[in-house]
Amino acid sequence: MADQGAFDFSDSWTGSCSRRGLTLLFTTIGLWAAANCSSRLSGAEPVYPLTAVATAGSTIYVSDLRLPGIWTIAAGKGIEFFRAAPRFRTPLNAVRCVRLDRKSRVLAGDSATRDVYRFDDKNQPQALTNGRIGIPMDIVENAAGELLVSDLESHRIWKVPATGGEPVEFAAIPAPRGMYLDADDRLWVVSHGKDQIIRIQPDGTQHVVVAGRPFQFPHEVVVLKNGSALVSDGYAKTIWKIPADGKPEPWIQGEPLQNPVGLCLHGDRLFIVDSRAKTVFEADADGKLSTLWNGKD
Repeated sequence: MADQGAFDFSDSWTGSCSRRGLTLLFTTIGLWAAANCSSRLSGAEPVYPLTAVATAGSTIYVSDLRLPGIWTIAAGKGIEFFRAAPRFRTPLNAVRCVRLDRKSRVLAGDSATRDVYRFDDKNQPQALTNGRIGIPMDIVENAAGELLVSDLESHRIWKVPATGGEPVEFAAIPAPRGMYLDADDRLWVVSHGKDQIIRIQPDGTQHVVVAGRPFQFPHEVVVLKNGSALVSDGYAKTIWKIPADGKPEPWIQGEPLQNPVGLCLHGDRLFIVDSRAKTVFEADADGKLSTLWNGKD
């Protein structure tokens, strides 16, 4: 007879009790996990927010990688605008960014389906490139109505027709992430290459704004009316200020920031999305932070 050892699941009373005990244990664990997962995903709290954008009417959209989906913020509370399916390779299962086009229609980039989307009048995402973008980290619309998409996988900025279609290379940028289009239609790009902030003219000419690698892990950039810029740095827990023709200097640093990633400039208001703090902060002109939304306060 084979040695059944310590894991004897015979039909004996003891074995039956062992099976019942294990079944009860696994059932309990399963119910606990399901309850916790359900609570985490179904509540009005961000799970892993990455970016934010605001309409002229101050409706704020927030992309959440692990919801997965997009929130809107109203009166300090989060409301699901779109929840993606939990299955990989379905639209916005790995949403990286949320933006608006010039008609205030919602745009989103998704690495699960390797595509960018525009939401229709029924708030449903419509694919624009048929899966031709690898890891879309950010989207802006230029003065001509074309979409510019930063692709972390291909190290390219792609130009996509307003109605969708085949992407065309606009610029080659090492590991591009956040982008910002200034008043002169110049594209500012956060790069994880040898130079971390690049500015691109409408004709594709590139200019290094921040040479070298002074930031630890930069994510997004916005440009203020006075020509200075702000950069979010997750690892440094810092929002940097770049004076016009100047060197980066820390502006907001440390707690309560834990991993500031997204920046949204809306008039005179600055929103900061922190994925680890699971919070959208608002910064005043002096850099003082207040909580805009975290689903708790």
